Amino acid sequence: MTQTDTSPVPRYADMLSLEGRGVVVLGAGQGIGRQTAHAAAALGARVACIDIDEERAQAVASELGGSAHLGDVTDTESLHEALGQAAKALGKIDALIDVVGMPRYVPIMKLSDEDWDYQHEVTLRQAFLAMREGGRLMAETGGGAMAFVASVSGLGGAPGHAGYGAAKAGLTSLVRSAGWEFARHRIRVNAVAPGLIMTPRISASRTEESLEKAVRSIPLRRLGQPSDIASALLFLISDLSSYITGQTLVVD
Repeated sequence: MTQTDTSPVPRYADMLSLEGRGVVVLGAGQGIGRQTAHAAAALGARVACIDIDEERAQAVASELGGSAHLGDVTDTESLHEALGQAAKALGKIDALIDVVGMPRYVPIMKLSDEDWDYQHEVTLRQAFLAMREGGRLMAETGGGAMAFVASVSGLGGAPGHAGYGAAKAGLTSLVRSAGWEFARHRIRVNAVAPGLIMTPRISASRTEESLEKAVRSIPLRRLGQPSDIASALLFLISDLSSYITGQTLVVD
């Protein structure tokens, strides 16, 4: 005879809520960052928008009633100051979301030293700085969650993706290690790996013909939107993912 399951049933909707939590979004000025800031605010979070473009940060912050902070995420002192200001504005940082990254699609034999260094600086080193500086602040106040934007380029290979893909592969490895190290501080660390997403940069750089060709190669027959990535990022900082850390979720 089967025994009746009497285990408690959580309030799942409440587990998605970010009510009263302080969320920092790095690269909040447009695209995935803007959508993520709005998504966090819609679920009740207090949001701090950090961007290298102060006007963009202020514009997004004004849309959702958050705070805006100027910060260069590739510079240790600038990022430290911006996160400190964000922590003060929020009371404390419960979640940090980092969407910063920029590809240069160049074949390996034409990939310059500067191209290689740029992609690792903007994609990998800045994530390490955000993880270190944000982790220190969150450890002092009881923990929280971090979510980074990786890429399918870091999980596979494609012509012209060597520099960017290597940096994103490094990011997924960094996330795995942080998942182990930060757990004792009650900090979860995860990432999402998007495929082709219609960010403002993609919209401006792709022809209609190339986008139509891309759609034909996608099983769902549509391009990803920044909101698709924002949704996954929100899952990873919410209590719905409370038993997930060190992982990279493909959104493609």
